[in-house]
Amino acid sequence: MLIPLTREKFDQLIPLIGTGPQYKYYWGNFSKLLQRLLISVVAAAVVLLLRFVLGLNFGPLVFVLGLISAFYWLWGPVFQASMRNGKSRRYKYCGFFRGRVVDIWITEELVGKQETVNGKGELVIVENREKRINLEVGDETGFTAEYQAPLQVAYKAVTRGQIAEMLVLSNRADLSRIEEITDIYIPNRNIWISDYPYLRRDFFTEVGKRLRDDDEYDRPRRRRRPQEDTRRRRRDDWDTEEDY
Repeated sequence: MLIPLTREKFDQLIPLIGTGPQYKYYWGNFSKLLQRLLISVVAAAVVLLLRFVLGLNFGPLVFVLGLISAFYWLWGPVFQASMRNGKSRRYKYCGFFRGRVVDIWITEELVGKQETVNGKGELVIVENREKRINLEVGDETGFTAEYQAPLQVAYKAVTRGQIAEMLVLSNRADLSRIEEITDIYIPNRNIWISDYPYLRRDFFTEVGKRLRDDDEYDRPRRRRRPQEDTRRRRRDDWDTEEDY
């Protein structure tokens, strides 16, 4: 099921200014905080350099610039979240999608490399890998999409056949071509599968409640065909307790 939503609802679901969960996402760890603090110090120093060394005097403007620069460590995550939201809001249309989880599998992805020196003085490259959950969702029309997010213990409750809801973004009014999808919501478990929390979750769940009815997606799923079962069993190799 795919239902077009108005632009007003689109703007509510993906706001222009970063939300609390988005701010938390970009706040990051202690290392990220130190990076922002360094940027703040450098930026504030540049403003002072323009003011005192070069003799530029713009009065209140210099004060405001200095204040903004000094507190970049605090407002930086809001700016980053707002920029990312803006990239999604550039699409003209959106739609509410409700389908089912078609497949689930776990992978390990390279998220970064770090150079270090071992006890012999040799340069060693350490690869940082992260386990991720991969979901394929689809509906009876044949539409399917894949989504990947960092693995969490709570995702053990997600199984094939569960109802999955998300927002789809497009530049076509009829949503015939989907350009991007957002985080996925599993309503019967109240679980969000998310890399970046795009949506205002309170608004999205309210939209889902209003659109939810006794349609074909709320009935028992039909028995899967044999050829599909074969493909699923190959993916079952990933579904172990060790993955979580």
